[in-house]
Amino acid sequence: MREPGLLKPAVLWLLLLAPLFFSTYGFATWVTSQRSDVGTLVFGWETHMPFWAWTIVPYWSIDLLYGFSLLLPNTRHELKQHALRLLSAQVIAVSCFLIWPLRFTFERPELDGVFGWLFAVLAGFDKPFNQAPSLHIALLVILWVMYQRHTQGFWRWLVHGWFALIGISVLTTYQHHFIDLPTGALAGWICVWLWPVEHPSPLLSARLTRDPTRWRLGVRYGLGAVLLAIPAFVLGGAWLWLLWPAVSLALIKANYFVLGAAGFQKRTDGQLTPAARWLYAPYLAAAWINSRLWTRKHPQPDLIVDNVWLGRIPTTSEQAPFTAIVDLCAELPINPQGHAYQSVPVLDLIAPTPAECLQAAQAIERLRASGPVLVCCALGYSRSATAVGAWLLHTGRAATVESALAIICTARTDVVLHPAHREALEGLPHAR
Repeated sequence: MREPGLLKPAVLWLLLLAPLFFSTYGFATWVTSQRSDVGTLVFGWETHMPFWAWTIVPYWSIDLLYGFSLLLPNTRHELKQHALRLLSAQVIAVSCFLIWPLRFTFERPELDGVFGWLFAVLAGFDKPFNQAPSLHIALLVILWVMYQRHTQGFWRWLVHGWFALIGISVLTTYQHHFIDLPTGALAGWICVWLWPVEHPSPLLSARLTRDPTRWRLGVRYGLGAVLLAIPAFVLGGAWLWLLWPAVSLALIKANYFVLGAAGFQKRTDGQLTPAARWLYAPYLAAAWINSRLWTRKHPQPDLIVDNVWLGRIPTTSEQAPFTAIVDLCAELPINPQGHAYQSVPVLDLIAPTPAECLQAAQAIERLRASGPVLVCCALGYSRSATAVGAWLLHTGRAATVESALAIICTARTDVVLHPAHREALEGLPHAR
Protein backbone atom coordinates (compact mmCIF):
# COMPACT_ATOMS: atom_id res chain seq x y z
CA MET A 1 0.00 0.00 0.00
CA ARG A 2 1.28 3.43 -0.96
CA GLU A 3 1.37 6.03 1.79
CA PRO A 4 -0.64 9.16 0.99
CA GLY A 5 1.00 12.56 0.58
CA LEU A 6 4.29 11.43 -0.95
CA LEU A 7 4.23 13.81 -3.93
CA LYS A 8 5.16 16.91 -1.91
CA PRO A 9 8.26 15.44 -0.19
CA ALA A 10 9.31 13.90 -3.51
CA VAL A 11 9.17 17.31 -5.21
CA LEU A 12 11.01 18.91 -2.31
CA TRP A 13 13.78 16.33 -2.55
CA LEU A 14 14.06 16.98 -6.29
CA LEU A 15 14.25 20.73 -5.70
CA LEU A 16 17.15 20.08 -3.33
CA LEU A 17 19.01 17.43 -5.31
CA ALA A 18 18.79 18.90 -8.82
CA PRO A 19 20.44 22.28 -8.06
CA LEU A 20 22.98 20.53 -5.85
CA PHE A 21 23.84 18.17 -8.68
CA PHE A 22 24.47 20.89 -11.25
CA SER A 23 26.23 23.27 -8.87
CA THR A 24 28.66 20.80 -7.30
CA TYR A 25 29.35 19.01 -10.59
CA GLY A 26 30.03 22.30 -12.32
CA PHE A 27 32.18 23.49 -9.44
CA ALA A 28 34.35 20.34 -9.60
CA THR A 29 34.72 20.81 -13.35
CA TRP A 30 35.78 24.43 -12.95
CA VAL A 31 38.29 23.68 -10.19
CA THR A 32 39.87 20.84 -12.16
CA SER A 33 40.07 22.92 -15.34
CA GLN A 34 42.32 25.37 -13.46
CA ARG A 35 44.84 22.65 -12.62
CA SER A 36 47.84 21.70 -14.73
CA ASP A 37 48.46 18.30 -13.13
CA VAL A 38 45.33 16.44 -14.27
CA GLY A 39 46.32 12.95 -15.37
CA THR A 40 44.71 10.16 -17.37
CA LEU A 41 44.19 6.45 -16.82
CA VAL A 42 43.52 4.65 -20.08
CA PHE A 43 44.00 1.00 -21.04
CA GLY A 44 45.42 0.24 -24.47
CA TRP A 45 42.44 -1.83 -25.56
CA GLU A 46 40.14 1.17 -25.11
CA THR A 47 41.39 2.63 -28.39
CA HIS A 48 39.27 -0.04 -30.11
CA MET A 49 36.11 1.12 -28.35
CA PRO A 50 33.51 2.03 -31.01
CA PHE A 51 31.73 5.37 -31.04
CA TRP A 52 27.96 4.96 -31.40
CA ALA A 53 26.31 8.35 -31.69
CA TRP A 54 22.79 6.97 -31.11
CA THR A 55 23.72 5.85 -27.58
CA ILE A 56 23.59 9.50 -26.52
CA VAL A 57 19.83 8.88 -26.19
CA PRO A 58 20.09 6.26 -23.41
CA TYR A 59 22.95 8.30 -21.93
CA TRP A 60 20.71 11.38 -21.62
CA SER A 61 17.72 9.33 -20.45
CA ILE A 62 19.19 8.93 -16.98
CA ASP A 63 18.22 12.53 -16.28
CA LEU A 64 14.53 11.74 -16.75
CA LEU A 65 14.86 8.48 -14.83
CA TYR A 66 16.52 10.40 -12.00
CA GLY A 67 13.57 12.74 -11.62
CA PHE A 68 10.85 10.10 -11.99
CA SER A 69 12.60 7.77 -9.53
CA LEU A 70 11.56 10.02 -6.65
CA LEU A 71 7.92 9.28 -7.51
CA LEU A 72 8.33 5.50 -7.17
CA PRO A 73 8.75 4.93 -3.39
CA ASN A 74 5.67 3.71 -1.53
CA THR A 75 6.68 5.04 1.88
CA ARG A 76 8.37 8.08 3.31
CA HIS A 77 11.13 5.85 4.63
CA GLU A 78 11.83 4.42 1.18
CA LEU A 79 11.79 7.91 -0.34
CA LYS A 80 14.20 9.24 2.26
CA GLN A 81 16.61 6.33 1.82
CA HIS A 82 16.55 6.72 -1.97
CA ALA A 83 17.16 10.45 -1.75
CA LEU A 84 20.03 9.93 0.69
CA ARG A 85 21.57 7.44 -1.74
CA LEU A 86 21.45 10.03 -4.52
CA LEU A 87 22.87 12.69 -2.23
CA SER A 88 25.66 10.39 -1.00
CA ALA A 89 26.65 9.51 -4.57
CA GLN A 90 27.02 13.19 -5.33
CA VAL A 91 29.19 13.79 -2.27
CA ILE A 92 31.43 10.77 -2.93
CA ALA A 93 31.89 11.43 -6.65
CA VAL A 94 32.51 15.17 -6.41
CA SER A 95 34.98 14.63 -3.55
CA CYS A 96 36.92 12.18 -5.71
CA PHE A 97 36.83 14.56 -8.68
CA LEU A 98 38.47 17.22 -6.53
CA ILE A 99 41.00 14.94 -4.83
CA TRP A 100 41.96 12.70 -7.76
CA PRO A 101 40.95 14.36 -11.05
CA LEU A 102 41.30 12.54 -14.36
CA ARG A 103 40.81 13.69 -17.94
CA PHE A 104 39.07 11.96 -20.82
CA THR A 105 41.41 11.81 -23.84
CA PHE A 106 39.49 10.58 -26.92
CA GLU A 107 38.23 13.02 -29.56
CA ARG A 108 34.66 12.60 -30.77
CA PRO A 109 33.91 12.79 -34.49
CA GLU A 110 32.01 15.79 -35.80
CA LEU A 111 28.25 15.24 -35.73
CA ASP A 112 25.15 17.00 -36.98
CA GLY A 113 21.43 16.40 -36.70
CA VAL A 114 19.63 15.47 -33.50
CA PHE A 115 22.53 13.42 -32.13
CA GLY A 116 24.94 16.25 -32.85
CA TRP A 117 22.66 18.67 -31.01
CA LEU A 118 22.43 16.35 -27.99
CA PHE A 119 26.22 16.07 -27.85
CA ALA A 120 26.58 19.85 -28.19
CA VAL A 121 24.21 20.43 -25.29
CA LEU A 122 26.12 17.89 -23.22
CA ALA A 123 29.48 19.49 -24.08
CA GLY A 124 28.20 22.85 -22.88
CA PHE A 125 27.97 21.47 -19.36
CA ASP A 126 29.97 18.26 -19.07
CA LYS A 127 33.67 18.93 -19.61
CA PRO A 128 36.13 16.00 -19.81
CA PHE A 129 37.40 16.24 -16.23
CA ASN A 130 34.92 14.57 -13.85
CA GLN A 131 35.85 10.96 -14.52
CA ALA A 132 36.48 8.41 -11.75
CA PRO A 133 34.28 7.34 -10.15
CA SER A 134 31.69 7.90 -12.85
CA LEU A 135 28.78 9.71 -11.24
CA HIS A 136 26.69 8.50 -14.17
CA ILE A 137 27.38 4.87 -13.20
CA ALA A 138 26.96 5.50 -9.47
CA LEU A 139 23.53 7.01 -10.12
CA LEU A 140 22.77 4.20 -12.56
CA VAL A 141 23.26 1.60 -9.81
CA ILE A 142 21.04 3.52 -7.40
CA LEU A 143 18.30 4.10 -9.96
CA TRP A 144 18.50 0.52 -11.25
CA VAL A 145 17.89 -0.78 -7.72
CA MET A 146 14.88 1.49 -7.31
CA TYR A 147 13.27 0.79 -10.69
CA GLN A 148 13.67 -2.99 -10.53
CA ARG A 149 12.15 -2.86 -7.02
CA HIS A 150 8.96 -1.38 -8.47
CA THR A 151 8.60 -3.34 -11.70
CA GLN A 152 7.62 -6.91 -12.54
CA GLY A 153 7.48 -9.23 -15.52
CA PHE A 154 8.03 -7.59 -18.90
CA TRP A 155 8.62 -4.16 -17.40
CA ARG A 156 11.40 -5.45 -15.14
CA TRP A 157 13.15 -7.03 -18.13
CA LEU A 158 12.76 -3.74 -19.98
CA VAL A 159 14.33 -1.91 -17.03
CA HIS A 160 17.27 -4.32 -16.99
CA GLY A 161 17.82 -3.97 -20.73
CA TRP A 162 17.59 -0.18 -20.81
CA PHE A 163 19.78 0.34 -17.76
CA ALA A 164 22.39 -2.01 -19.19
CA LEU A 165 22.34 0.11 -22.35
CA ILE A 166 22.88 3.24 -20.26
CA GLY A 167 25.88 1.57 -18.66
CA ILE A 168 27.39 0.76 -22.06
CA SER A 169 26.65 4.26 -23.37
CA VAL A 170 29.16 5.95 -21.08
CA LEU A 171 31.86 4.23 -23.14
CA THR A 172 30.30 4.39 -26.60
CA THR A 173 29.56 8.12 -26.33
CA TYR A 174 33.22 8.75 -25.42
CA GLN A 175 32.27 10.20 -22.06
CA HIS A 176 34.33 7.93 -19.83
CA HIS A 177 37.32 5.62 -19.81
CA PHE A 178 36.89 2.12 -18.44
CA ILE A 179 38.34 2.82 -14.97
CA ASP A 180 35.40 5.14 -14.32
CA LEU A 181 32.86 2.30 -14.59
CA PRO A 182 33.89 -0.14 -11.83
CA THR A 183 34.78 2.75 -9.52
CA GLY A 184 31.39 4.32 -10.22
CA ALA A 185 29.61 1.03 -9.57
CA LEU A 186 31.52 0.69 -6.31
CA ALA A 187 30.44 4.17 -5.25
CA GLY A 188 26.83 3.40 -6.16
CA TRP A 189 26.73 0.16 -4.17
CA ILE A 190 28.30 1.86 -1.16
CA CYS A 191 25.45 4.40 -1.25
CA VAL A 192 22.84 1.64 -1.47
CA TRP A 193 24.56 -0.21 1.39
CA LEU A 194 24.71 2.93 3.53
CA TRP A 195 20.98 3.62 3.17
CA PRO A 196 19.13 0.28 2.92
CA VAL A 197 15.35 0.07 2.83
CA GLU A 198 14.97 -3.30 4.58
CA HIS A 199 17.42 -2.58 7.41
CA PRO A 200 18.41 0.40 9.51
CA SER A 201 21.45 2.18 8.16
CA PRO A 202 24.67 0.58 9.45
CA LEU A 203 25.66 4.08 10.56
CA LEU A 204 22.84 4.09 13.12
CA SER A 205 24.23 1.05 14.95
CA ALA A 206 27.86 2.18 14.80
CA ARG A 207 29.53 1.78 18.18
CA LEU A 208 33.26 1.59 18.71
CA THR A 209 33.84 -1.84 20.20
CA ARG A 210 35.71 -2.46 23.42
CA ASP A 211 36.11 -6.15 22.68
CA PRO A 212 39.86 -6.88 22.26
CA THR A 213 39.10 -9.87 20.02
CA ARG A 214 37.15 -7.69 17.60
CA TRP A 215 39.95 -5.13 17.64
CA ARG A 216 42.54 -7.79 16.89
CA LEU A 217 40.55 -9.23 14.01
CA GLY A 218 39.70 -5.78 12.68
CA VAL A 219 43.38 -4.85 12.57
CA ARG A 220 44.14 -8.03 10.62
CA TYR A 221 41.48 -7.27 8.04
CA GLY A 222 42.68 -3.68 7.82
CA LEU A 223 46.23 -4.85 7.15
CA GLY A 224 44.91 -7.19 4.49
CA ALA A 225 43.13 -4.28 2.82
CA VAL A 226 46.35 -2.23 2.81
CA LEU A 227 48.42 -5.11 1.43
CA LEU A 228 45.98 -5.49 -1.46
CA ALA A 229 45.73 -1.76 -2.14
CA ILE A 230 49.49 -1.21 -2.37
CA PRO A 231 50.11 -3.31 -5.53
CA ALA A 232 46.89 -1.93 -7.04
CA PHE A 233 48.15 1.65 -6.81
CA VAL A 234 51.83 0.91 -7.43
CA LEU A 235 51.53 -1.51 -10.36
CA GLY A 236 48.29 -0.29 -11.92
CA GLY A 237 46.84 -2.07 -14.94
CA ALA A 238 45.02 -5.29 -14.15
CA TRP A 239 46.30 -5.01 -10.56
CA LEU A 240 43.69 -2.30 -10.03
CA TRP A 241 41.11 -5.07 -9.65
CA LEU A 242 42.70 -5.73 -6.24
CA LEU A 243 40.91 -2.59 -5.07
CA TRP A 244 37.67 -4.61 -4.96
CA PRO A 245 38.89 -7.13 -2.35
CA ALA A 246 40.73 -4.28 -0.61
CA VAL A 247 37.47 -2.35 -0.18
CA SER A 248 35.75 -5.58 0.87
CA LEU A 249 38.30 -6.19 3.63
CA ALA A 250 38.15 -2.54 4.68
CA LEU A 251 34.40 -2.89 5.20
CA ILE A 252 34.96 -6.11 7.17
CA LYS A 253 37.37 -4.15 9.34
CA ALA A 254 34.64 -1.56 9.90
CA ASN A 255 32.25 -4.33 10.90
CA TYR A 256 34.62 -5.56 13.58
CA PHE A 257 35.53 -2.08 14.83
CA VAL A 258 32.18 -0.30 14.85
CA LEU A 259 29.31 -1.77 12.83
CA GLY A 260 29.00 -5.31 14.15
CA ALA A 261 27.08 -8.06 12.39
CA ALA A 262 24.58 -5.49 11.06
CA GLY A 263 27.20 -4.41 8.53
CA PHE A 264 26.61 -7.62 6.57
CA GLN A 265 22.90 -6.77 6.24
CA LYS A 266 21.67 -10.35 6.45
CA ARG A 267 17.93 -10.41 5.83
CA THR A 268 15.29 -12.48 7.58
CA ASP A 269 15.20 -14.78 4.54
CA GLY A 270 18.88 -15.69 4.99
CA GLN A 271 20.13 -13.63 2.02
CA LEU A 272 22.41 -10.61 2.14
CA THR A 273 21.16 -7.41 0.54
CA PRO A 274 22.30 -6.94 -3.09
CA ALA A 275 24.63 -4.12 -2.02
CA ALA A 276 26.29 -6.31 0.61
CA ARG A 277 26.67 -9.18 -1.87
CA TRP A 278 28.47 -6.93 -4.37
CA LEU A 279 30.64 -5.11 -1.85
CA TYR A 280 31.65 -8.21 0.09
CA ALA A 281 31.82 -10.57 -2.91
CA PRO A 282 35.60 -11.29 -2.76
CA TYR A 283 35.42 -11.91 0.99
CA LEU A 284 32.27 -14.01 0.69
CA ALA A 285 33.92 -16.27 -1.90
CA ALA A 286 36.95 -16.75 0.35
CA ALA A 287 34.77 -17.36 3.44
CA TRP A 288 32.70 -19.98 1.61
CA ILE A 289 35.80 -21.82 0.38
CA ASN A 290 37.26 -21.65 3.89
CA SER A 291 34.11 -23.18 5.40
CA ARG A 292 34.19 -26.06 2.94
CA LEU A 293 37.92 -26.71 3.45
CA TRP A 294 37.74 -26.75 7.24
CA THR A 295 34.77 -29.14 7.22
CA ARG A 296 35.77 -31.33 4.25
CA LYS A 297 36.56 -34.32 6.50
CA HIS A 298 33.33 -33.97 8.46
CA PRO A 299 30.75 -32.17 6.30
CA GLN A 300 27.69 -33.79 7.90
CA PRO A 301 25.88 -32.30 10.91
CA ASP A 302 25.71 -34.16 14.23
CA LEU A 303 22.68 -34.96 16.35
CA ILE A 304 23.01 -33.39 19.78
CA VAL A 305 19.77 -34.47 21.43
CA ASP A 306 16.00 -34.43 20.81
CA ASN A 307 16.12 -33.68 17.07
CA VAL A 308 18.51 -30.73 17.40
CA TRP A 309 21.47 -31.00 15.04
CA LEU A 310 24.69 -29.00 14.89
CA GLY A 311 26.63 -28.37 11.66
CA ARG A 312 28.03 -26.04 9.05
CA ILE A 313 25.95 -23.69 6.96
CA PRO A 314 24.21 -26.04 4.52
CA THR A 315 23.90 -26.12 0.77
CA THR A 316 20.44 -26.65 -0.70
CA SER A 317 20.90 -30.43 -0.89
CA GLU A 318 22.12 -30.61 2.70
CA GLN A 319 18.90 -29.03 4.03
CA ALA A 320 16.66 -31.95 3.05
CA PRO A 321 16.57 -33.81 6.42
CA PHE A 322 15.51 -30.74 8.37
CA THR A 323 12.29 -28.81 8.82
CA ALA A 324 13.90 -25.71 10.34
CA ILE A 325 17.23 -23.88 10.47
CA VAL A 326 18.65 -21.59 13.15
CA ASP A 327 21.53 -19.64 11.60
CA LEU A 328 24.25 -17.92 13.66
CA CYS A 329 26.38 -16.95 10.64
CA ALA A 330 26.42 -13.22 9.81
CA GLU A 331 28.69 -13.32 6.78
CA LEU A 332 27.45 -16.15 4.54
CA PRO A 333 24.04 -16.18 2.85
CA ILE A 334 21.73 -19.18 2.89
CA ASN A 335 18.63 -20.11 0.91
CA PRO A 336 16.31 -21.88 3.40
CA GLN A 337 14.29 -23.43 0.53
CA GLY A 338 10.96 -23.01 2.31
CA HIS A 339 12.25 -24.29 5.67
CA ALA A 340 11.29 -22.45 8.84
CA TYR A 341 14.23 -20.14 9.40
CA GLN A 342 15.62 -17.90 12.14
CA SER A 343 18.73 -15.78 11.77
CA VAL A 344 20.73 -14.62 14.80
CA PRO A 345 23.75 -13.10 13.01
CA VAL A 346 27.06 -13.09 14.91
CA LEU A 347 30.47 -12.03 13.60
CA ASP A 348 32.92 -14.80 12.72
CA LEU A 349 35.27 -15.82 15.56
CA ILE A 350 33.25 -13.73 18.03
CA ALA A 351 31.21 -15.28 20.84
CA PRO A 352 27.47 -14.51 20.89
CA THR A 353 26.26 -12.24 23.65
CA PRO A 354 24.02 -13.71 26.38
CA ALA A 355 21.07 -11.95 24.72
CA GLU A 356 21.89 -13.56 21.36
CA CYS A 357 22.31 -16.93 23.08
CA LEU A 358 18.87 -16.59 24.64
CA GLN A 359 17.31 -15.53 21.32
CA ALA A 360 18.83 -18.56 19.59
CA ALA A 361 17.79 -20.90 22.40
CA GLN A 362 14.20 -19.74 22.22
CA ALA A 363 14.17 -20.10 18.43
CA ILE A 364 15.57 -23.66 18.64
CA GLU A 365 12.94 -24.73 21.15
CA ARG A 366 10.11 -23.10 19.19
CA LEU A 367 11.12 -24.60 15.84
CA ARG A 368 11.95 -28.03 17.27
CA ALA A 369 8.25 -28.69 17.69
CA SER A 370 7.83 -29.05 13.92
CA GLY A 371 10.68 -31.49 13.33
CA PRO A 372 14.48 -31.74 13.12
CA VAL A 373 16.29 -28.41 13.56
CA LEU A 374 19.75 -27.63 12.17
CA VAL A 375 21.71 -25.07 14.17
CA CYS A 376 24.53 -23.79 11.98
CA CYS A 377 27.26 -21.23 11.41
CA ALA A 378 30.09 -21.17 8.86
CA LEU A 379 31.76 -24.29 10.30
CA GLY A 380 29.39 -25.46 12.99
CA TYR A 381 32.15 -25.38 15.59
CA SER A 382 31.77 -22.26 17.76
CA ARG A 383 28.89 -19.78 17.28
CA SER A 384 26.28 -22.43 16.59
CA ALA A 385 27.71 -24.70 19.30
CA THR A 386 27.28 -21.88 21.80
CA ALA A 387 23.67 -21.47 20.70
CA VAL A 388 23.02 -25.18 21.23
CA GLY A 389 24.62 -24.93 24.67
CA ALA A 390 22.30 -22.04 25.46
CA TRP A 391 19.32 -24.15 24.38
CA LEU A 392 20.41 -27.05 26.61
CA LEU A 393 20.63 -24.70 29.58
CA HIS A 394 17.48 -22.75 28.76
CA THR A 395 15.33 -25.88 28.51
CA GLY A 396 16.86 -27.63 31.52
CA ARG A 397 18.46 -30.40 29.49
CA ALA A 398 21.75 -29.41 31.08
CA ALA A 399 22.08 -28.16 34.63
CA THR A 400 25.44 -26.44 34.26
CA VAL A 401 27.55 -24.89 31.56
CA GLU A 402 30.08 -27.70 31.91
CA SER A 403 27.44 -30.39 31.44
CA ALA A 404 26.04 -28.57 28.39
CA LEU A 405 29.48 -28.37 26.81
CA ALA A 406 30.12 -32.02 27.60
CA ILE A 407 26.96 -33.05 25.74
CA ILE A 408 27.96 -30.97 22.70
CA CYS A 409 31.61 -32.07 22.60
CA THR A 410 30.61 -35.71 22.88
CA ALA A 411 28.32 -35.44 19.87
CA ARG A 412 30.57 -33.18 17.77
CA THR A 413 34.21 -33.61 18.71
CA ASP A 414 35.58 -30.76 16.56
CA VAL A 415 33.73 -28.07 18.53
CA VAL A 416 35.96 -25.14 19.54
CA LEU A 417 34.73 -23.07 22.49
CA HIS A 418 36.90 -20.42 24.10
CA PRO A 419 36.47 -18.70 27.48
CA ALA A 420 34.38 -15.97 25.81
CA HIS A 421 31.84 -18.58 24.68
CA ARG A 422 31.65 -20.00 28.19
CA GLU A 423 31.18 -16.52 29.63
CA ALA A 424 28.27 -15.93 27.27
CA LEU A 425 26.60 -19.12 28.50
CA GLU A 426 27.27 -18.24 32.10
CA GLY A 427 25.50 -14.94 31.52
CA LEU A 428 22.24 -16.70 30.72
CA PRO A 429 19.47 -16.65 33.34
CA HIS A 430 19.66 -19.71 35.61
CA ALA A 431 22.93 -20.83 33.98
CA ARG A 432 25.58 -22.13 36.36
